Amino acid sequence: MLPWKRLLRPLAALLLTATVAVVPAATAAQAADAPSRGWNDYSCKPSAAHPHPVVLVHGTFANSVDNWLALAPYLESRDYCVFSFDYGQLSGVPLFHGLGPIDKSAEQLKTFVDKVLTATGAAETDLVGHSQGGLMPRYYLKFLGGAAKVNALVGIAPDNHGTTLSGLTNLLPYFPGVGDFLTTNTPALADQVVGSAFLTKLNEGGDTVPGVKYTVLATQYDEVVTPYRSQFLSGSGVHNVLLQDLCPLDLSEHVAIGLFDRIAFHEVANALDPAHATATTCASALS
Repeated sequence: MLPWKRLLRPLAALLLTATVAVVPAATAAQAADAPSRGWNDYSCKPSAAHPHPVVLVHGTFANSVDNWLALAPYLESRDYCVFSFDYGQLSGVPLFHGLGPIDKSAEQLKTFVDKVLTATGAAETDLVGHSQGGLMPRYYLKFLGGAAKVNALVGIAPDNHGTTLSGLTNLLPYFPGVGDFLTTNTPALADQVVGSAFLTKLNEGGDTVPGVKYTVLATQYDEVVTPYRSQFLSGSGVHNVLLQDLCPLDLSEHVAIGLFDRIAFHEVANALDPAHATATTCASALS
């Protein structure tokens, strides 16, 4: 690891702590100013400008609140109806979700999308997911009828083709029983390893389904989904974005890109409303 990266990690942790402390207060004040628009407010009705409610899909080991303390209010302030939910819960494991079999988690997503569409009266939703949250919805789209109910999927650092965790997963065959342990105790982790049966089924016949717009946001400093270009999708209706092509100074890694990177958030907003997209630059961090 380069010395400058060792120095940046404590700084990133400090920024994350500050974000978690500040954003809830800002969100509360924002909610007071705009009671008709809220995060998981089922009375929210999509506007003509933004007709699709946004469903946020958290990542592995995350949950429906902590993953979205910054992005949810960011989208609310732009007049979106925003919703999030917990999935992949394991019995006896509170707060940390996204651990169950991914195909079963996709069924939970299907149920939640139906709930949101019924409440809002919208015909389609937009999905924004971080890490596994950008991967799992593709199963819903491909095998559970989700393509008819989803306009766009935005994946933030999604492990679309699995991850080697910087090559660590290549060591699994040398440790008998470890793979079985992962499958039995944390099925979602096993599902996300390169070459898993889940990923083979998901990606067979192509990455995408017709009628859905796909956006993938990746960072070259991702240390979890490796190599980072494995996140990108192939197919029609796909827009793959490397953040460093937009802002070379963006040093976000796997966690930061989803939790508080406003450059990534600006690209999320562009993907949700491409007709009014504006250029994403380093200055977008201040927007």
